[in-house]
Amino acid sequence: MLLGAGQPAAAAPGWPVLNSGSAGADVATAQYLLRHHGHDIAPDGAFGPATRGAVVAFQQARGFTADGIIGQQTWGGLIATVRQGDSNQAVAAAQTALNKHGFGLAVDGAFGPATAAAARSFQSSNGLAVDGIIGPQTWQYVVGNGGGGGGYSLPIPRGSLSRGYYQAPHHDYPALDLPVGTGTPLYAVRSGVANQINNSRCGLGYSLAGDDGASYLYCHLSSHGVGSGTRVAAGNQIGLSGSTGNSTGPHLHIEIYAGGANRCPQPYLLAIYDGSTPPAAGSLPTSGCIG
Repeated sequence: MLLGAGQPAAAAPGWPVLNSGSAGADVATAQYLLRHHGHDIAPDGAFGPATRGAVVAFQQARGFTADGIIGQQTWGGLIATVRQGDSNQAVAAAQTALNKHGFGLAVDGAFGPATAAAARSFQSSNGLAVDGIIGPQTWQYVVGNGGGGGGYSLPIPRGSLSRGYYQAPHHDYPALDLPVGTGTPLYAVRSGVANQINNSRCGLGYSLAGDDGASYLYCHLSSHGVGSGTRVAAGNQIGLSGSTGNSTGPHLHIEIYAGGANRCPQPYLLAIYDGSTPPAAGSLPTSGCIG
């Protein structure tokens, strides 16, 4: 009997259809898979001319219809089975896809224990055989489910803090402080465009203009990881935590601004932690999260 086999799997989700203008975690996943097949493109989560050119070249090499659109046939050719011990761009693709479901993995292309645990957890929650191997069926579920054009991710690795820290009130306005040590990887919670901040209040940080129309503020980083104006997918690493600016110790300060107001990040991040689809940023409360 397989350990962790949950409820029976529902009908497999359809593969997302990606083409010029698409953006988000699914695009970044496809870009890493194209890199795995030898196409040197940036995994930036934006389906631009370079990505389309790589898709057409891949399709031509496989004898597929060369239309530059990533659909069922092209996904089937792109995916590659990966397991613990592997180290390649297909692993980075799998990590990106898992991060769409809130796992907060480092996208380093190394299939270690954390990636294996995330794979098993995802398989269990979707009623799949729990073997920690990302093969064709798991690929279809991890890519086809959740987030489609954008996805979402915890801002720090899942194992860094327990659930309770995500519901702690902020001291004086809607925001959240996550006490993590200097050098903890920080991830984009949504796809969008990251712009660097460097001032006395925030220290080193980012304002992430999300594709959902909200703005996500990160403060007190020890270092930036991407340049201003960089398009990122949910789960892409954007920097490292620290204690710069107006800070009393190492932590990540995060705010969500939507609909003309600061919103409480707690319900949004708790939903991601619990594996649920987070509420729309503009529907988050503007009060009730202050200690």
